Amino acid sequence: MKIRTLIVDDEPPARELISTLLRGESDIEVIGECGNGSEAVVAIREHTPDLVFLDVQMPGLDGFDVLGTLDSGRLPLVVFVTAYDKYAVRAFEAHALDYLLKPFEYDRIHESVQRARTQLQGNLPEVFRDRLRGLLKELYDQSQSWERLVIREVGRVVFVKPDEIDWIEAEGNYLHLHVGKESFLLRETMGAAETRLAPRKFLRLSRSTLVNLERVKEWQPLFHGDSAVILHDGTRLTLSRVYREQFDRLLARLG
Repeated sequence: MKIRTLIVDDEPPARELISTLLRGESDIEVIGECGNGSEAVVAIREHTPDLVFLDVQMPGLDGFDVLGTLDSGRLPLVVFVTAYDKYAVRAFEAHALDYLLKPFEYDRIHESVQRARTQLQGNLPEVFRDRLRGLLKELYDQSQSWERLVIREVGRVVFVKPDEIDWIEAEGNYLHLHVGKESFLLRETMGAAETRLAPRKFLRLSRSTLVNLERVKEWQPLFHGDSAVILHDGTRLTLSRVYREQFDRLLARLG
């Protein structure tokens, strides 16, 4: 039986090296190579490989993002390819089929292939799919610490970095994250968002509004102590007089 294998790495030399080293494995069939995460998602969905050599660090969608967009019931066996140090790699040991620490050699790839071979022949890939699901759950939990937000929508999973957010609007127990021309709904409280984002230069404008100060272009006084904050894209937000004091303190520091 051929082990249908996909190679995903944003560095062409790394893809070429993996492909070259796999030529010594008679039962490995390389069905494709991908240079970024978006290509990888399409290829995995279309070709359903048995095994994927997946780079962790890629621009745009990284290796974890790729897995997060896939159907958890149809995950392939995964060998992570990473330049992380041994401390960071411990997380992979518990969840992945295997990992390759760059730079790698033939003996190390051969060992990874042998592990995949054993699992596929023993009909145990589901064990490793369960491990991957566990890894994705950990990543989801960590992402909600606002280092990277995971937003699940119908038909897709969106990954948003806090610095990409223009402003946030509260609606009940949810937040609308305004990112460019898009808006995403996240189940979280405004208080929690303010606490986590304050160090990233986000400022509370009212009970229901939080703004990324990097997006602010202009401030204009209004009536009754309120004022208007205008963003670079023309969006006008109201600064409540209740929150005016901290805004004035910020202006004093900047001035």
